[in-house]
Amino acid sequence: MRHITLLVFIGILFSICSCRSDFETVVSTGNLAFSKDTIYLDTVFTNIGSSTYRLKVYNHSKNDINIPTIQLGKGLNSKYRMTVDGMQGTSGKLFSNVTLLAKDSLYIFIETTANITDANPNDFLYTDQIQFDSGENLQKVELVTLIQDAVFLYPKRFADGTKETLPIGDQKIEGFYLDENDPINGNELTFTNKKPYVIYGYAAVPSGKTAIFDAGARVHFHANSGLIVANNASISINGEKSTTTDLEKEVIFEGDRLEPEYSDVPGQWGAIWLTDGSTNNSINHLTIKNATIGLLIQNNDGTTVSIKNTQIYDSSNYGILAQTGKIEGENIVINTAGLASLACSYGGDYKFTHCTFNNNWNSSSQVALSIDNSISGATPEAKDLTQATFNNCIIYGSYANEIAINKNATATFEYQFNNCLIKFENSTSNSNYQFQTDTAHYNGIILNQSPKFYNITLNKLNIDATSGAFAKGNSAYLIPLDILGNTRTTPPDLGAYQSMDFPK
Repeated sequence: MRHITLLVFIGILFSICSCRSDFETVVSTGNLAFSKDTIYLDTVFTNIGSSTYRLKVYNHSKNDINIPTIQLGKGLNSKYRMTVDGMQGTSGKLFSNVTLLAKDSLYIFIETTANITDANPNDFLYTDQIQFDSGENLQKVELVTLIQDAVFLYPKRFADGTKETLPIGDQKIEGFYLDENDPINGNELTFTNKKPYVIYGYAAVPSGKTAIFDAGARVHFHANSGLIVANNASISINGEKSTTTDLEKEVIFEGDRLEPEYSDVPGQWGAIWLTDGSTNNSINHLTIKNATIGLLIQNNDGTTVSIKNTQIYDSSNYGILAQTGKIEGENIVINTAGLASLACSYGGDYKFTHCTFNNNWNSSSQVALSIDNSISGATPEAKDLTQATFNNCIIYGSYANEIAINKNATATFEYQFNNCLIKFENSTSNSNYQFQTDTAHYNGIILNQSPKFYNITLNKLNIDATSGAFAKGNSAYLIPLDILGNTRTTPPDLGAYQSMDFPK
């Protein structure tokens, strides 16, 4: 009898559950709510897929509903594609009879891959809609994407599936030589401002050739990509002073992810590599963003690398790493790097005037400036550091000591700081850091005063009259114009920027 009662109870329970209204839906009446009414998929390059964007759809009613259709307005011809709560639908374009429970929500993920010819020729926008239901119950969410045409440079792919490589010592890396007579792109050694460039792999400047970058050129590097200047090759970056915040005449090197959330993500691409023996390199009005190493300069042939009016931001390792290099720098700004904003390493010859080196990387091992004349190993190797001179510079950051000086006594080690603001808070008996008493290496040092940068997070290292760097420079080292082309007053401010009144 006990078993019969149990079976009756289970039967009643089953009948109750089978009659629940949770699993009965009513047709949607057009009262869906959305997390956004327009989805901007940001800028993409022609024929390059976008990131994935999310839309959340809400059912605020007390009823489980059935949405008869969710589809793209351009149907199967749309360049957008989507998934609805993990479902692929018909080619990612059309979905039928989608259930949305009461007081619940679902996710739609949207992507696009479109050609410049798909966009409106007047504004280069490609648009569509996500349409929910139809007729009087129709609801829409707009989709908008800006498409940029570009010149794409990449290694050849061979019949066996392998790609073109470059010899780097005993190794090979994925890359190719720029060709001044390329059948598709024409002269790949001249980068104009007509279209942006997108580089895959490492593009190399052949020996005896010069890569020229016109004012306003824009170069985007894919992951694990960069630019190599080979032995006896050169680079000439000819940016100019810009008059608007669009930096219309600046040459800009950055990653190929154009979404705002990638604007300050370090390490998106490799480096600009001036290799052993590269010659007569000149850089003016260049901005480098989000590299692993902004500029890697190795043992050039004795000619000076001229770097002027240049900004390097958010490098995962170094802003500039020079190894036995020879550099003369003016009006350089470097902000945030995983190891050092500037590393004058393994000897060399360096002179920097009116430069701002700051590092706010979130690690106590980072510094704004590192100087050494050797490389570590089982048997450390030393090279002569014939000069490391810093005039009217700011060397600052978020940690106590922003200079690291490592001297190997077996080679020459010459360094000097003249009228510089330096952050070095920890007292030490190390002879390399006697800022106030060692006049052979330090003159006119402003120690541990805040430069009061305008906005470090936004890479705006401008200063005003309240800065510790205000009017502390020596006119003997004056560069007449600052990085923005403003005339410096006397006595000059330290760093790359002439002081200004900040916006209120």
